[in-house]
Amino acid sequence: MQKIVGIALDSIAQDLGVCVGDKLVSINGQPVLDVVDYEFLCAEERLTLCFLRANDESYEIDIEKEAWEPLGLRFETGLMSPVRSCHNHCQFCFIDQMPKVGRKTLQFKDDDWRMSFIMGNYISLTNVDEAEFQRIIDRRVSPLFISVHATDPSVRISLMRNRSAGELMPRLKRLKDAGLRFHCQIVCCPGLNDGEVLQQTMEELYSLHPAAVSLAVVPVGLTKFREGLAPLRTFTLAEAKSTLAQINAFAAKCKTNMGSFFVFASDELVLSAKEPLPQYESYEDFPQIENGVGLLRLFEDEFLNALSEQPPLKFMHMADVVGGTLANSFFVELYKKLLPYNITLIAHPIQNDYFGHSITVGGLVTGQDIVSQANGRLKSNVLFLPHNMLREKEDVFLDGMTVDELSKALGVKVIPVRGEGEVWIETLFTHFQD
Repeated sequence: MQKIVGIALDSIAQDLGVCVGDKLVSINGQPVLDVVDYEFLCAEERLTLCFLRANDESYEIDIEKEAWEPLGLRFETGLMSPVRSCHNHCQFCFIDQMPKVGRKTLQFKDDDWRMSFIMGNYISLTNVDEAEFQRIIDRRVSPLFISVHATDPSVRISLMRNRSAGELMPRLKRLKDAGLRFHCQIVCCPGLNDGEVLQQTMEELYSLHPAAVSLAVVPVGLTKFREGLAPLRTFTLAEAKSTLAQINAFAAKCKTNMGSFFVFASDELVLSAKEPLPQYESYEDFPQIENGVGLLRLFEDEFLNALSEQPPLKFMHMADVVGGTLANSFFVELYKKLLPYNITLIAHPIQNDYFGHSITVGGLVTGQDIVSQANGRLKSNVLFLPHNMLREKEDVFLDGMTVDELSKALGVKVIPVRGEGEVWIETLFTHFQD
C-alpha cells in the first residue's frame, strides 16, 4: 500500500474525493509496489482504484480517463519504496575506495533497476530475484543500463564476488526475447577482463543486438584508499593502446555489418592511450555519454557553436579555470578559440593528491587540492570550475570543502559552471560584459 501525502489541485484524484492520508492499495486488482507499477497501471483508460482510509475503511472508484492523464497523487518518496542496495563486492568498486569519512550517503551503493530505468543508472541485476525479473518484463521496462564487465560466468563471478553474477547472459537473452532493450558497460581491469575475455564479452553482447543497443568500455579507476582490497592496477600505456585498438577493430566490424559502431571506448581510455579523440560523428547519437564516451567532443561542439553566435568583446578579459590532468591539453587548445573574442582562459591542471595520482579526471578534483596547487598561481580575480567537481545539488567538493571556503582561501571569486558547452559560453560572456 502506498500512503498519499499530496493531491494536485484540479486533478482527477481531487475530483474523486481522495484524501491525504489515504492509501492506494491496488489498480485494476494489481498491487502497487512502486512507481513503476503505478505509472504502468495508470496508463490505461479504464481504472478500478482501491483505497484504504486512515480508519482502515476500504473503498473503490471506477474511472475513465485519457491514457496520458495523471491521477494527481503524490506519495512519500519518488520511487514509492526504498532504494535497493548493491549485493556485490566488486574488486574495482569505486565506493569501496572512498575515504571512510564524511556523509554515509557517499558510501551507499545502489543497484536498483528502477533507478536504471528512470535515471539511467547502471545496474548488475544480481539482486533481482525471478519474480522481480519477470516484473521487469511484464512492465515493459526498457531501456535498462546494465553493468556487464564480462559475459563469461566464472570471470563475472570473480570480478563481482557474487555467485548470482554468473546468471547474466540467460537474462539478457530473455530481455531480448521480450523485445526489451539495454545498454551495457564494461569496467576494464588489466589482467582480469581485458584481452580474450574482453573479446568474448564484446562478441556475445553484439550477438544480442539490437536488444543490446550499445556498449561502453571504461578503464578501471583506482584511488590510494585500497588498503585491504583486491590487488589491482591501472593500464600501462602499451596496454591502453592495445585495448583501444582491440575495441576500435571490433567497432569497425560492427559498423560494416550493421551500420553502427556498437562498442565505444570512453574518453578516459582514449586519452590514457595518448591517441586522438574520434570525431564528433563517430559517437553517433551519444548513447554512452554518461560513461564519458564522447563527452569532450560533445562539449567542444556545443562550445564552438555557441561561441560562433557571440560578438567579440571590446576589451581583453582574463580568467583562470581548473580541471583534471588527463584532458588538460584538449581544453588548452579549445580555450584558444576564445582569443579572437577577447577572452583569455588560463587552464590549471590539478593533480589529484586527495584520491591519488592515478585519478586524473576533472570530476574528482577536490577543493583542498585546488587550494594547494592554485594558491598564488592564479592570474586573475575569478576562477571558473566545472560543476561536476561538486556534490549533486550542493556547492561542496568531495572532500567537504565548500565553494565559499575555496573562494576565501584563494582570495578570488569562484564560479562553478554546468557541464554543457553552451552554458560555459553564456557564463563567460555574461561575466565579462563590457
